Amino acid sequence: MTSLLHVSDPHFGTERPEVVEALLRLATQLQPERVILSGDITQRARRGQFDAARAFVDALPAPALVIPGNHDIPLFNLWARAFAPYAGFRRAFGAGLEVEWSTPQWLVIALNTTRWWRHKDGEVSAAQRRRVAQRLQQAQPGQVRVVVTHQPMLAIREDDRRNLLHGHAVVAPALVNAGADLLLGGHIHLPYVRSLRGAYPQLAREAYVVQADGGLASRAWRRAQFGQRASPRGRRVVRDRALGLLGRGGMLRAARSSGARAVALAVALEEAMRHVPMTACPCRAILRAQSSRWC
Repeated sequence: MTSLLHVSDPHFGTERPEVVEALLRLATQLQPERVILSGDITQRARRGQFDAARAFVDALPAPALVIPGNHDIPLFNLWARAFAPYAGFRRAFGAGLEVEWSTPQWLVIALNTTRWWRHKDGEVSAAQRRRVAQRLQQAQPGQVRVVVTHQPMLAIREDDRRNLLHGHAVVAPALVNAGADLLLGGHIHLPYVRSLRGAYPQLAREAYVVQADGGLASRAWRRAQFGQRASPRGRRVVRDRALGLLGRGGMLRAARSSGARAVALAVALEEAMRHVPMTACPCRAILRAQSSRWC
């Protein structure tokens, strides 16, 4: 079995060191093949924040696949936002803003959905959509096909619909019908796993949205303390909200529509906060694939 660890919205610059250390311990325990960072790596795209994020990535036990989020573009430096919006990100993580990673078990395609002229909204261009759909169609039969964006393609709360990726009604069906099994995202700091079929009845096959929480930042801890998105019961509340009807073990098993093999999707919202207050909850999505029919 191989696994991926999905982390989103760490917002370095507002991180709590004890939570960062807990997450590093969790990653070391899990030994994922890759770590996916789906944007908002920093709070305000400042050099020191990118340096802290780079140090975190260097401390991980596996290579990271990193894409920018809207917070990774300068907000107040208008010249840099217009003419060099990704300079800080590129200095920390390299020139590429999009990442592809392929093994016999996985095909991961991570897209840059940010635009310097948008405050926080994201989009997938027609060119991106066509390119990714074509690549998905070229995937090997045994691969779990994963597409990563920063902004989500499905919302479970009405007030989060305004945060959906622009063009999601076209993009999500196009990618799923081309072969995508999982659509990973962040941005709204709310963890959940949902089938896409309820929102997109035109889908020709089953696929799932996997959203990761942003739990390293001090503001996430304040939300937990004051009940804005989590109750004082902390980890248990957020875990149960994310798992929904998936069951106490957090295991979701979904057969590939092609029948070639089954996709084993394990969503485990781990207790990375075991050494810090119960009211703080950095939830992470852990994705596993194996060659046998079920996990």
